[in-house]
Amino acid sequence: MASRKPSARAKRREEFRAELGGFDDVFAREEERREELAAEREHARYEKACASKMRYATRGDARDAIAACAEHGRRGLTCYKCSYCGGWHLTSHPWS
Repeated sequence: MASRKPSARAKRREEFRAELGGFDDVFAREEERREELAAEREHARYEKACASKMRYATRGDARDAIAACAEHGRRGLTCYKCSYCGGWHLTSHPWS
C-alpha cells in the first residue's frame, strides 16, 4: 500500500506530471503542432499545383503548348496563371 503522507502524495503527483511532460506548455505545443501541419499542407499544395507541372512564361507560350498537344490528339486543355510562381500551367479542368 502506498504511503498516505501528504509529502509522498505530492512526490507521486510530481513524478506523474514529469512523465506527461507537464501541462504548462500544452497550448503552445498544440499550436506548434498545428503550424507544422499547416506548413506540410501548404507544401503539398505547392507540389501538386506548381512544382510538379510545366511552367510557361507567358499565356501565349501556354497556348502554343495547348495547340501542340491538340495536334497529337490531346484536346480539352486550357491554361491558367499560377498563384505560386506567376507562370502559366495547363489543365484539363473546365472551371479554370
